[in-house]
Amino acid sequence: MKPTRRFTAVIAAIAATVASGTLAAAASASASPASSRPFIAPLHHTRVIASTVPKNGDVNPYGVAVVPRSTGNLDRGDVLVSNFNDKANVQGTGTTIVQVSPHGKATLFAHITDKACPGGVGLTTALVALRSGWVIVGSLPTQNNGMLSGPGCLIALDQWGHVRATITGHGIDGPWDMTALDRGNITELFVTNVLGGILGPHKTPNGGTVQRLLITSAPNHTPRVLASTKVGSGFPAKTDPNALVIGPTGVGLGQNGTLYVADSVSNRIAAIPDATFRHSSDGPGRTVSKGAALNDPLGLAIAPNGDILTVNGGNGNIVETAPFGKQVAVRTIDRNSGGGGNLFGLAVKPNADAVYFVDDFSTQNNLQLFF
Repeated sequence: MKPTRRFTAVIAAIAATVASGTLAAAASASASPASSRPFIAPLHHTRVIASTVPKNGDVNPYGVAVVPRSTGNLDRGDVLVSNFNDKANVQGTGTTIVQVSPHGKATLFAHITDKACPGGVGLTTALVALRSGWVIVGSLPTQNNGMLSGPGCLIALDQWGHVRATITGHGIDGPWDMTALDRGNITELFVTNVLGGILGPHKTPNGGTVQRLLITSAPNHTPRVLASTKVGSGFPAKTDPNALVIGPTGVGLGQNGTLYVADSVSNRIAAIPDATFRHSSDGPGRTVSKGAALNDPLGLAIAPNGDILTVNGGNGNIVETAPFGKQVAVRTIDRNSGGGGNLFGLAVKPNADAVYFVDDFSTQNNLQLFF
């Protein structure tokens, strides 16, 4: 894409934001100066907020995003949750986003049909809510009883829950999770992709990528892609009978513009520096922390003190890791059958020492608060 004056101005504005330390990640609260005490150290309790199963019976809650501003049907502080499975528990066929208030009122925000999405609709953990009212969600679809059916897409919904745009191509290939740098009229999306090397003619065990998309996001103007850059590549990704696909999952943006990625297959947290304005891939990134309390890290969020929060797919634990790599705290938040396979998306509750997370154990399928 040939740079234009407008595009150059946008990049300059984003660079200024990075320099000022005012980054805003969709899956985290506003950043504050680093604290010597782990964020989750004083947290010991969990509470069910509400069921995430809508009337159509969709299950397997994946994505979690806190609404930053009230507009349309969106109320500030409510939590959006995307469902990955349908009523029959077939993966990659969930089509609903549920909206849950902090007091436990659950309503249907969106029931999505989108013929423009390659392969159909199966909503993933890739879910962000922007200040302008746009909600962006990823789809990694299946058909014919759970067979992968296409590279999927990103779907842009307005503040009423209506589909307004479908983003395909631009490096989108099985969008699994996502975070955002929201600057109002312009937003950077950071998307992990897990289908590279799984679908298509070029098979590779390390086809997972991280794509940065610069999009327009002004209120009442349909989002469109301005630029797309692969900032991470070479992440291992593979199919799995229980999780459908395992690959790079949770993403969170640190204060200094470093993007942290939950590399599930390698059981590590990776860091991609200068992610907000880099012009090329950093490969699989630098290893921040590996093994120890990490056990198939999935959902990821940045705590207000700058630490990295991840939830394990292999057990019911949440792990806090400092940016320099030390795992500073571990807590068990899910004890159902050891918690394995129950956790996925999470988000820090704004202005509170608490974390929202989803639990898809058995028939429970709910949003919970760790406080």
